[in-house]
Amino acid sequence: MTARLDRRLPVAGWSARQLGVHPAIRGTGTPEDSGGFVLPEYVERDHDRRLRDRLRRSAADRAHPVLVLVRGPSSAGKTRTAFEAVRACLHDWELVFPKTPAGLAALLDAGALVPRTVLWLNEAQNHLGSPAGEEAAAALHRRLEEPGPLVVLGTLWPEYHRRLTAVPGSGAQAVDAHPHARALLGQAAVVDVPAAFTAEALADPRVGRDPSLAAAAATSTGGQVAQTLAAGPQLVDHYRQPTGPHGPYGRAVITAAMDARRLGHASSLPASFLRAAAPGYLTGEQRASADPATWFAGALAYARERVKGVAAALEPVAGPEGMGAVPNVHGLNDYLDHYARSARRYDVPPASFWTAVRDHVTDAADLSALAEAAGARGRYRIAAELYRKAAGAGDTPALSALAWLRAAAGHTGEAERLYRQALDAGHPAMTDLTRLREECGDPEGAERLAWQAYAAGDVWSLVVLAQLREKAGDYDGAERLAHRAARAGSYTVARHLVRLRDARDPEGAERLALEVDFDGRSRVHSNLWYRRGEAMDDEDWERTEGESHYRGLIDGGDIPALSSLARLRENAGSPHEAERLYRRAADAGDTWALRDLARLRAAAGDAAEAQLLYRQALDAGRIKAMADLARLYEETGDADRAQRLSRFGVEADGSQARPW
Repeated sequence: MTARLDRRLPVAGWSARQLGVHPAIRGTGTPEDSGGFVLPEYVERDHDRRLRDRLRRSAADRAHPVLVLVRGPSSAGKTRTAFEAVRACLHDWELVFPKTPAGLAALLDAGALVPRTVLWLNEAQNHLGSPAGEEAAAALHRRLEEPGPLVVLGTLWPEYHRRLTAVPGSGAQAVDAHPHARALLGQAAVVDVPAAFTAEALADPRVGRDPSLAAAAATSTGGQVAQTLAAGPQLVDHYRQPTGPHGPYGRAVITAAMDARRLGHASSLPASFLRAAAPGYLTGEQRASADPATWFAGALAYARERVKGVAAALEPVAGPEGMGAVPNVHGLNDYLDHYARSARRYDVPPASFWTAVRDHVTDAADLSALAEAAGARGRYRIAAELYRKAAGAGDTPALSALAWLRAAAGHTGEAERLYRQALDAGHPAMTDLTRLREECGDPEGAERLAWQAYAAGDVWSLVVLAQLREKAGDYDGAERLAHRAARAGSYTVARHLVRLRDARDPEGAERLALEVDFDGRSRVHSNLWYRRGEAMDDEDWERTEGESHYRGLIDGGDIPALSSLARLRENAGSPHEAERLYRRAADAGDTWALRDLARLRAAAGDAAEAQLLYRQALDAGRIKAMADLARLYEETGDADRAQRLSRFGVEADGSQARPW
């Protein structure tokens, strides 16, 4: 069915509430029964001036459309900032607000974004983060190449901005999930909204005279007035300290919603899922005391209770058209979502959660995201079940992910069938299939498939081809592939082949390393020096050019070189110097260095800091740190924690890990 076009209305015809601005807390002295949508006076800050200057220039530029992103954390005032700027700078324009990716696509297909229109994309991740959003992003990118004036104004959390603009990794399993969204957002002018009010903003006379602002300023810490206005902290307290007979059950339902959101469930949450997931978050006594007929209704009532009359943990979900809420689905409050991603980042959901996902989640994108989360937490069997269900719901990449799991479990015949099914559906799985054929003892078939994959544009197939040439003794052919791979952006093959030549021709290895490092990144050359450094003692290393080579890279801003040099210093018997270098690397954003730094702190007897560092590594996605942390708990006598972590099935040595 064709989506109904959202209406364009004059900017003045839109209210703050219609455009998604959160209602504020009532100020001291405001009657509770005063009713209405509370909208405090607005305090302009530095980011408002930057945004308004950009919009005024866009209004004057009749030739070029512009995409502007208002970026900031949850409840920081992004939507209010955008609303006030549009009213101030584009008051005589029209504004259209699509509610869904399909609605956005319909507007673009109909050519409805005429000049002097504001396209309002509040919470832009809801439009761009799905497969349908990719199509909308591509169409919107094309519209921005046409004449203006047109303003596309979106709000976005930093986390979603990073996710949508992230460049995929460099491996055979890497999938580029958001190429069109990344290209679109690369055109954006970004205005960041800070989480806190400055002292200057708090001194604004409007803060003192507006009841809501005055109450928020008096009860906020760290200048987080906007969050308090939206009752965020009180909402967290309502969750953390449940009261009344239904409080514990409400907390269990809210926690299940939090885990679903942070692990990838992006769409509305079915009530059936929440009901099935909640028992695992309760104690045996709480479950025994529950009335089977009424506990869930009471839990939902607690979760939907509006704190300060403003926000509830679980919120109704508006339908795409018409009035009223969609029955039997719920949305999680944005601030609680933001809170949970930090507060519960190290927690693994109970078994009831995964069973509820399997039995009650139907959206293909949600299933695939949750399957990936399950696999990252060692729940390989449930991951396979979820990928299978996602594939059945039309998610083609899930076929490839499922094939990888089945191959790891030893079911190569089924894995090959799934890879070929993914290929038939248009997913680039040829390199994965190539590796599978090689592992099954068919190098000729693997090489044929690898060349087919390369002809189809998959540069990572050169990795397999080079390895096959090397195993066949064709070193010259492998080196030619090294050059080709480096020019295509893959240094994995080149590094491997330089290492091979170094064993029989060190000078030739040096020449080859410099040849394939033609873009100046020195990846292969650095790896060569690293390997040589491992074989030398400390004095020999310092007498060579190796030390100065790495120091030069570090001075030039090469962050990974810090960790490489740290490992060499550690191997040479200088743990204090190694720790200093690992810490510099971690501070500069190298999350791989966190595990190494934690390992050194544990060896030095500082178990408390080692635990903190391992947790930071986990938070950064370094899942193997979970096994390191479990070992550390065991060594320090905390057997309960060690057992809980070990139960998640994550092995430190990936070669020993088994899907089931």
